[in-house]
Amino acid sequence: MGIIVWLIMGGLVGWIASMIMGTSGQQGIILNVVVGIVGAMIGGFLIGPLLGAGSINDGITIMSFIVSLIGAIILLAILSLFQRGRKRG
Repeated sequence: MGIIVWLIMGGLVGWIASMIMGTSGQQGIILNVVVGIVGAMIGGFLIGPLLGAGSINDGITIMSFIVSLIGAIILLAILSLFQRGRKRG
């Protein structure tokens, strides 16, 4: 059951983060899920303890969703910086 929750929440979080960052046209559903899951991990490890929020593993709450979304946005911002650097060189 945990894997299914991760896939569904990862897809939703990745899709919303890609819309916020303006990359939704560049990535498909698989990449949205990957970005959402990795973003949830980043958010759970880095941002969750700062805000006192749990991760998706602790249960689906508004706070865990927001923490995952922030992590996914951070991930997309970092990837965007690397892509810009590659285009310049």
